[in-house]
Amino acid sequence: MEEEKRTAADLEQLEQLGAATIKSEKGTIQTLTIVGQIEGHQILPDTVKATKYEHVMPLLASIEESDEVDGLLILLNTMGGDIEAGLGIAELIAGMRKPTVSLVLGGGHSIGVPLAVSARVSFIAPSAAMTIHPVRLNGLVIGVPQTFHYFQRIQERIIQFVADNSRVDREEFTARMLRTGELAADMGTVLYGEEAVELGLIDRIGSLSDALDCLHEMIRQRREERKGE
Repeated sequence: MEEEKRTAADLEQLEQLGAATIKSEKGTIQTLTIVGQIEGHQILPDTVKATKYEHVMPLLASIEESDEVDGLLILLNTMGGDIEAGLGIAELIAGMRKPTVSLVLGGGHSIGVPLAVSARVSFIAPSAAMTIHPVRLNGLVIGVPQTFHYFQRIQERIIQFVADNSRVDREEFTARMLRTGELAADMGTVLYGEEAVELGLIDRIGSLSDALDCLHEMIRQRREERKGE
């Protein structure tokens, strides 16, 4: 009966949060799927696939504190979304002690870039893409100096976070963000698998099996370290 309750809870978590718990002799891994658009303070229409930050944040806290979970696998296919929500999730992941691995599949665009690099080790599929562009705001913009100063400050936060959590050169990343002529009616750069690795934004090219192998090895090393304490 207890096992049936756990199975039902796992299925509900998978359906509601895009999260699943994988148990094997190598350890227990929690997967987190970040897809569609990152939803922040504004509720998105029902027709938009969204990842809700109020679901993800407590889940990350529970993973970090759980005695049963050994590591976190983040599967990313996102178009971006709310900057503060996305950056908040990325900061939580970056601050975790447990082994974390991210895998960009399809796309890790806009605020998806900090999310991808927030893990200890990041992977990207060869066909996946990542779009780097300046901070943008849809809707009414008050045309005063304070607005542009705010944009500059939050963009600086994103650049600093990415530089701190990857091997990318800060100046090169900023230059790619402000590049003209590559995106239609916009500034920025689109990077595909190997380009993202060559730039130092992502650690490795790989697939699901590569990401899992890496995470299991990190879990093994952490266990060895804790035994020696």
